[in-house]
Amino acid sequence: MATHHNHSHDDGHTHDHDHDHGALDLIESESSAAVSAGSEYAPSTWEGFREYVPVIISLVLLLGGILLDNYADWFRDPWRFLWYLVAYWPVGWPVLRRAGRQIAKGDVFTEFFLMGVATIGAFAIREYPEGVAVMLFYTVGELFQDAAVMRARRSIKALLDVRPDTVTVLRDGKAVPTKAAQVKIGEVIQIKPGEKVGLDGKMQSETGSFDTAALTGESVPRTIKKGEDVLAGMINRQTLAEMEVTTLYQNSKLSRILKLVQEATGRKAKTQEFIARFAKIYTPLICALAVLITVVPYFFVADYRFQDWLYRGLVFLVIGCPCALVISIPLGYFGGIGAGSRQGILFKGSVFLDLITQVKTVVMDKTGTLTQGVFKVQDVQVQGVSVEELTRLTAALESKSTHPVATAILAYAGTGEPLLPAENVEEIPGHGLKGTVDGKTVLAGNAKLLRKFNIPFDESLTAIPFTVVMVAVEGQFAGYFTIADQEKDDAAETVKQLHRMGLKTVMLSGDKATVVQAVAQNVGVDEAVGDLLPEDKIREVERLKQALSANPKQKLAFVGDGVNDAPVVALADVGIAMGGLGSDATIETADVVIQTDQPSKIATAIKIGKATRQIVWQNITLSLVVKAIVLLLGAGGVATMWEAVFADVGVALLAILNAVRVQNLKF
Repeated sequence: MATHHNHSHDDGHTHDHDHDHGALDLIESESSAAVSAGSEYAPSTWEGFREYVPVIISLVLLLGGILLDNYADWFRDPWRFLWYLVAYWPVGWPVLRRAGRQIAKGDVFTEFFLMGVATIGAFAIREYPEGVAVMLFYTVGELFQDAAVMRARRSIKALLDVRPDTVTVLRDGKAVPTKAAQVKIGEVIQIKPGEKVGLDGKMQSETGSFDTAALTGESVPRTIKKGEDVLAGMINRQTLAEMEVTTLYQNSKLSRILKLVQEATGRKAKTQEFIARFAKIYTPLICALAVLITVVPYFFVADYRFQDWLYRGLVFLVIGCPCALVISIPLGYFGGIGAGSRQGILFKGSVFLDLITQVKTVVMDKTGTLTQGVFKVQDVQVQGVSVEELTRLTAALESKSTHPVATAILAYAGTGEPLLPAENVEEIPGHGLKGTVDGKTVLAGNAKLLRKFNIPFDESLTAIPFTVVMVAVEGQFAGYFTIADQEKDDAAETVKQLHRMGLKTVMLSGDKATVVQAVAQNVGVDEAVGDLLPEDKIREVERLKQALSANPKQKLAFVGDGVNDAPVVALADVGIAMGGLGSDATIETADVVIQTDQPSKIATAIKIGKATRQIVWQNITLSLVVKAIVLLLGAGGVATMWEAVFADVGVALLAILNAVRVQNLKF
């Protein structure tokens, strides 16, 4: 409920939250130690209870004072004044001190200033109980808001719990517990059953079953084989496993996701920025109007009583306080980010929650987004060489690539015998590989590669509706591998959901057109283009953006996972990365990261954006309408300080409750 809000404790420690400037910063500086240790940042029970002590003291004294006002004849000034001053002090002093600090910084018109002037004014005209009540309910609202912020923060901070602080390193045959931050690349760590993995690495044991729910939201355990990636945050389900560390603690995929989460609230939505600017104009305006309400009637009203009109001006000040707007709007967006993180969707800022609601065209990469990206060799045809010879030569060349197609050929070749040495290997983007294996020049790639080197082949092969890796040895066509990829289980359902939302779906791929069209038909996208080089994808996205340019409110989203998708993800209005298996460059560039690798989460992300926007606008409407009505009543002398308290604190509480609701919605 505050624009600039700190909690001061008796021990002299002060925690400042600056609600205007990153109000709901996910990770505060004072919790950085907890963050680095991977522990949940939560105050102790006493620490939490101590926040409420000033409120309880003030409430008891206020209620006691009201009883004495009604039933004790002796309860008059100066005793009455002193009693209410003591009741006011526990809740009033922190607010007055904050107002003083802000004035010292040159920021006069904060809500602390409004509250301070209104309550001191109430004391000046001997409306002591009302002065105490305004400050008391204001502080209750602050505590309520803090609880809501902590709840939203916890749902995101649950990520921090998935990073263990220590790991077991194998050194000279001994298991040595070591701080995760001190482990070097290349060291081997041991993961016991039930233990969380502390670092990224490659599996050394033959096989293992890992729970990936913390990273992907996926409850089904994943089987990881020797040589495959194991990520920090996964939990070993069964047998003792060993892995070789490939990434330092601070560079692990989970650490980077945490960093992105921490930066998420820095990027504010336009609505949020507008409200912050609005409050800066609105608050001085309310102060000026309160002064005019007090002074101007002197010239027009016959029986003008300064005390009555000062009371009206003070009521106007309390009603006018912009608390509900200033906190509930960021809290609504914050709740949206929290709701997303529980679904395995990371929004890198509230601005993207807004932008995703305006998406009209969803462009998707094929491999790894709509298809599993797990290729298998279906067929091998040879010309002039044996299948074994072709497989050995191609596997040697493909061992220098990380492309899923290369992985499929290596898996097909098996690991029975060592690979032949491959030299001078160069990757020709969008074409394939060229290199020297066993003294022979070998080319492996698509039809474009063979055409580039003027190698004749049967052109009818380009009609095969699967990925075909053609191989040439010493300038002669030697055969081809047919490789197929499977669509993801929810790919077709995703496209249906997007169509139900009235969105256009487009699939772009570097794969050959026949494969792309076959997948497009199965999943039901509106438009599909294949045979694209990375620069062609950029051109296609620019063309689709141009089609939307007539209406600036219509945006384009691109969903991808590969390194070659990073430029297009950056170019889209909303870049979405498949984060579980996606490339680091794409995850860094994207605005939204889907950690579960499920395309259906694209529709979920749009639903979360729309629900958040709806709640934010409900809060803006509620706050402005109620305030406008009560401001008119206050200026007319109909509303008292008690109605003013409802208009300010009551509306703020309702708005906070509404903002928290987004976290409990089912998507």
